[in-house]
Parts: sequence; structure tokens; C-alpha cells
Amino acid sequence: MQISRLGAVLGLFSYFGLATAQTYTSCDPLDKTCPADTALGKSASYDFTSGSSSAFEATGTPTYSDDGVAFTVAKEGDAPLIQSKWYIMFGRVEYVIKAAPGTGIVSSAVLQSDDLDEIDLEWLGGNDNEVQSNYFGKGETTPDNRGATHSVANCHDEFHTYTVDWTSEQLVWQIDGKTVRVLTPETANANQYPQTPMVVKVGIWAGGDPNNAQGTIDWAGGETNYSAGPYTMYMKSLEVTDYSTGSSYSYSNKSGLWESITSDGGKINGNIGADTISSQSAPTITATVSIPIPWPGTHRETSSYVTPDVWPWVTGTGAAAYTGTWSYSGSGQIQPPSAASVIFLPVYISLLAVCAGFIIPLRL
Repeated sequence: MQISRLGAVLGLFSYFGLATAQTYTSCDPLDKTCPADTALGKSASYDFTSGSSSAFEATGTPTYSDDGVAFTVAKEGDAPLIQSKWYIMFGRVEYVIKAAPGTGIVSSAVLQSDDLDEIDLEWLGGNDNEVQSNYFGKGETTPDNRGATHSVANCHDEFHTYTVDWTSEQLVWQIDGKTVRVLTPETANANQYPQTPMVVKVGIWAGGDPNNAQGTIDWAGGETNYSAGPYTMYMKSLEVTDYSTGSSYSYSNKSGLWESITSDGGKINGNIGADTISSQSAPTITATVSIPIPWPGTHRETSSYVTPDVWPWVTGTGAAAYTGTWSYSGSGQIQPPSAASVIFLPVYISLLAVCAGFIIPLRL
């Protein structure tokens, strides 16, 4: 069966807005019952100058030295990262990081939940004096006004302490103890305040890889020249406090609200104290940035990540830009004419498309 009028279907992306999950989750608790998330349930410190930690799993080949864990991009496809084996349900995370130099290289420190809430820090290799903060709720990527930029001197040449303090009432980003941004449920985009259990992911990737979408390359600062590398990011240490207690966290319903999260053997907000960061000193955000999606690199699942067997796998600057002939496989998937014509990125899209006068449920 050929779908010759796919353009009309893809036009719905623009009409309804491309509100899609920016990364793939192996089990979305807003869609189905998922296994409980292992809780940290306490405070912990990790000194990576002493070597690896069994509390994290690695993808790629991070290495360890007196500078801590090193994440290196030396060639196309390199995207090493570490991911915690535990989740926090609100909490504070302090990263001591020296970002990587190099045009198109992106160093990242990410908190992410199973239902795709996310809290980000991103450093671009072409800018030694800036870090970007960002957030997402439930994988929603529109509107794209959520990113902000903050000054930090010599972020490629010196270690700095970057802190995320996250509660049900506010989300605070700090650099070397100075508050640079505060987000509240009221100031976040509608229904997108991050509020579900999160893992920690830290790593590096080449946003400027020539095979990436042009929008991603432009945001990353230009194409990556691998022959001028390697490019290395370092994390010396990580300190974390889980503001909840217990052995695991579960979703009691599909609302995605923090009140729906339950703790096994503990209490949500059972470890929160008076030392949470005050937001009174928060500056006004004057520098914003539109950060493209979908994300590769640190935003992938680690050992559990499997590229989803779903389409479309976005081409160029988006699915709506594709004008070739697509076909229906008979197995419930829309397929492009050849793998060579697409850039494979882990995007999961669900929509109802109106085509030829009737409704087709598409799992793209």
C-alpha cells in the first residue's frame, strides 16, 4: 500500500505542533505500568579521581585519572557517558566539571525521568565562557523558549562547581555557589515543570557531526573537525542528596504529578531540610537560546537503550521537510524509501492523522 499524500499527513505536525518526546524511554509510566525506580534515598559523594563507581553504568569508553572521569570524542560516533543506577525524587546535585573544547562538541550534565522530565546543563566547545541551562516536562519540546545562557569564565580550562537544587516548589541552577536561574511551576511552560524521579547522566557528544541535522550543527557552533581532536570533558566529583527516602519510587497513576509518586519504605520529601537553596538572589534571565531536538549523545538510554522500531526517523530539519515517496510496511509502520535518505535519531511520536477522509492511528 502506497501513501502518496503523506504530505497532508505530515502537515499535521505543524498544525498540532511537534510536541514529541525528545528522547526514547524504555517504559513510559504515563502510558503503562513500569518497574519501580531504584531510589538513592540518602546523600552520597562520588570522587572520580579515585576511579569508577559501581553506582554508575557506562556507555562508550570513559577513562579515569587524577582529573576524574574523562569523556572523550576522538572520532565520529563517540558519545561516552555515565548514568546513575539510582533515581532521586527531588534533590540537590553538585557536579565539579571541566567542559570540553572543540567546535561542535557538547558536554552535558542531565537529570532525566522515565516520563521524560529533564533538567539540563550544556557546554558548547566553541565557547569557553558560557553554559546553557534547560528543562523539559513529559518530553514536550514546544514552545522552544526554555533554554537560557549563563556566563562562566574559562569553563574549558578550569573546573567549576555546577549545582542543581530541585524541589516541588522551585528549580535552582548555580555556578560556583552563585544562583544564575530559578524556575517554579508557575513560571515553567504549562504542565512542564520537572517533578518525577530522575537519574543522573553525564557525558559528551558531537553536536557538530556533519551527519546531524543542520539545526543541531548550527546550535552546536558548527561542524566538528575530528582531526583536530581528541576533545575531552572531565568530571572530578559528584555530590548528591535525594530529598526523598526509601528503596524505590513508583508511579501510582498516569498523571505525571509529583503527588502521584510513592516511596517503598520511605517518604517523598522525607529528607528535605532547611538547607535548600534560596531563590531570592535569582537574576532575571536576559539571554535565551533555542536548543534543537531530538537529542543524541547523553540523552540516550545507556545499557537498556535500544533504537525503537518506529518511524519517521527525522530527516534534515524535520519530517515535514521530506517530500519523497514513503510506503506502508503492513506491520503498522510508515517506512522511507531507503535508510540512506534519513538521519537516524531516537524519536518517538504518537499522533492521529487524518488522511483520505478517515482517521489512521499512526505509531511513528
